[in-house]
Amino acid sequence: MKKLISISVGILLLGFLNAQAQVKDEVKKDAKKVGNKTAEVASKGKSRVVDKVYADKAGPDGQTIYIDKHSKYYWVDKKGHKNYVTKAQLKDK
Repeated sequence: MKKLISISVGILLLGFLNAQAQVKDEVKKDAKKVGNKTAEVASKGKSRVVDKVYADKAGPDGQTIYIDKHSKYYWVDKKGHKNYVTKAQLKDK
């Protein structure tokens, strides 16, 4: 009987540890998503204030295009990174 109880407790403990690891992975994924979204919003906000928005053109996939102080065209991705494009890559809205 004691052996059965100790085996049951061991299995229960392993299940608990596995569930904890899965929760930890989910928290990491969610934290990364929140961080990326925060970076995107901050980057786009700064770009709207500091740089000009190119109203007549869009990016390769319909992104908003900004023009920096060096007259270079770029759009901001989902991670908040600037992606520079040439004028030939821009599309009409």
